Amino acid sequence: MSAGSVALVVPPGIGVPSWDLYELSIPCTVFGKPQPDLADHWYELRLCEVGGSWGGGGTDGAAGLSLRTPYGPGDLVGADTVIVTSVPDACVDEGAPVPPELVEALRLAHDAGARMVSLCTGAFALAEAGLLDGRRATAHWMHTAQLAERYPEVEVDDSVLYVDDGDVLTSAGLTAGLDLCLHLVRRDLGARVANQLARRMVVPAHRVGGQAQFIESSVPDTDDEGLGPVLEWARERLSDPLTVDDLARRAAMSPRTFYRRLHAATGTTPLRWLLQQRLGQAQALLESTGLPVEKVAELSGLGTANNLRHHFVKHVGVSPGAYRRAFPRAVNGPPSAAR
Repeated sequence: MSAGSVALVVPPGIGVPSWDLYELSIPCTVFGKPQPDLADHWYELRLCEVGGSWGGGGTDGAAGLSLRTPYGPGDLVGADTVIVTSVPDACVDEGAPVPPELVEALRLAHDAGARMVSLCTGAFALAEAGLLDGRRATAHWMHTAQLAERYPEVEVDDSVLYVDDGDVLTSAGLTAGLDLCLHLVRRDLGARVANQLARRMVVPAHRVGGQAQFIESSVPDTDDEGLGPVLEWARERLSDPLTVDDLARRAAMSPRTFYRRLHAATGTTPLRWLLQQRLGQAQALLESTGLPVEKVAELSGLGTANNLRHHFVKHVGVSPGAYRRAFPRAVNGPPSAAR
């Protein structure tokens, strides 16, 4: 497996606002430091200065970092992966045009066969270049409404950490960018490499969910102290035949109250939430073990191999066997064939 080259778009020499430094540092950390004990050929990272004017702004009075790089927009063409982490704030908040030099460079890179990736508001640049038309995409939840309004051809999903649409990938803001970058490592170099790299970075390797080609956060964004513990309790018992009544009883709520509060916290129903968790568990087992699909189905709470296949095809878009082949793994002993 080959890691390939990564071209990371950076603003012109006027500087990088402090708020954007975190997202810019993520791909530098993931792709910029060789890991010879994990892979013989790591990524070749290039920081490419693109755009003549990024809103005319510098750092908006905040502490920032000025970058100097020998690489320019022409270096995006020929890269295996192109990542854009942000656009000027004015492009998001005031509807200012995305720098045309950036838009043109992204189009040329895509036409040349590059895998296109955005973190946070970088999705606005991909959308302006027409690369998200007819695709599902995401961005930071604070900006998804503007993205959907400005680019109606894009199917914007504000509930996910990232969206993998094959040759075009988008992520939500801040730490979700790390989820996506680790996902790219997993795609390119396999689950073992991605898991070890995540361990070194002291972060989860794979925050799984239950939808095809993207991952939802399974942690509800809620201050409801009565809900979090029961969801953790359920995650630890996914192989058990859990019902909504079981969860409600554990939360000391009526089933109707539990349904209402879980829906308010996660945007989904209890049965749907359980299915997402079980599919996520099955994905992790398929990636990291050689267990037969019958055992994966049992441990994830999906019951039978046929039920596992049914839900995988319906919600993930591929069979368990095809999913396992898409995520190479390294386990002790000979792998068991997925059926």
